Amino acid sequence: MSGSVDYHAALRQSQAAYAQPRLLLAEDAPLEREQLQYFLQKGGYVVETASDGVEALDKITRDPFHILLTDWEMPGMDGASLCRRVREAELPGYVYILLLTGHGSSDHVVDALGSGADNFIRKPVDPAELLAHVDAGLRIVQLERSLRAANEQIRRLTVTDPLVGTFNRRHLDVELIKEVERARRYGHSLSVVMADLDRFKNINDRFGHSVGDDVLREFGCRARGAIRQGSDWIARFGGEEFVIVLPETPLAGAMATAEKIRSILQATSVATSTGLVKVSASFGVAALTPSDDSAALASADLLKRADEALYRGKLTGRNRVVQAVEDRPSRQLELMS
Repeated sequence: MSGSVDYHAALRQSQAAYAQPRLLLAEDAPLEREQLQYFLQKGGYVVETASDGVEALDKITRDPFHILLTDWEMPGMDGASLCRRVREAELPGYVYILLLTGHGSSDHVVDALGSGADNFIRKPVDPAELLAHVDAGLRIVQLERSLRAANEQIRRLTVTDPLVGTFNRRHLDVELIKEVERARRYGHSLSVVMADLDRFKNINDRFGHSVGDDVLREFGCRARGAIRQGSDWIARFGGEEFVIVLPETPLAGAMATAEKIRSILQATSVATSTGLVKVSASFGVAALTPSDDSAALASADLLKRADEALYRGKLTGRNRVVQAVEDRPSRQLELMS
């Protein structure tokens, strides 16, 4: 979204830039803030400070932190309110929250934990106890982020073709429907390119399947390098067939992208385990057309029209880009032009 923070990019940047764990300290009393910052820095933490809850909330929603240490009694927004706001925010990872309080009643403890704090420390603060609590919180955050990374890796494996590294057919079947829904919702164009390596069976028969695998991987690599990063994507449809999905791209743009990939593939032979192999591919291109069909049916029709165009390209000589018949101007308009 325009003007919003890319939290995941910020998190990656933070992890690369800061070898030490990062902590945000919210404390309105200058002397106490300075003392706490000193203790925490001696404990190995990178510490940023905020003088009230409003400033702390602004900082924690702009930059990633591992731990938030906040006083309860602060002007403007107190610690409990800050805890609630942090828990409501869409942050890239879990933030462990410690609440500093001068109260000792059980009701106050319940309120602290109920506001979203993970733990509390009573004032006056003992430096050793403070660091023990903070270190325990850091272990929890690191475990959460390790689990998150592992789950993300598992998710990637379930949607990635293990040989070529593109998305797989399962991802295509699900996500293309979503692309159709988005294109319709926002009135954007959407095109797909169906690509098929020419005479791929001959490559396998002549050089062996390991060389065929090299060719498939290289096609995926070259095709990925020819499309827009972050919006366009590629899925292996099956065998030597690939689908390139081009959101917000009209037919003319999709034709140009397909021609770019075709030219790149033809220009340089593929280096394989047994030497250079000359490779070409044929492409069928189709654009989303207005329809009352469901998104699932429209998605299937889009692939079908691209596949039919690809088949015509194969029949008329291979190594070419062909657009779907339904996407061509009507015969009447051709005669009038």
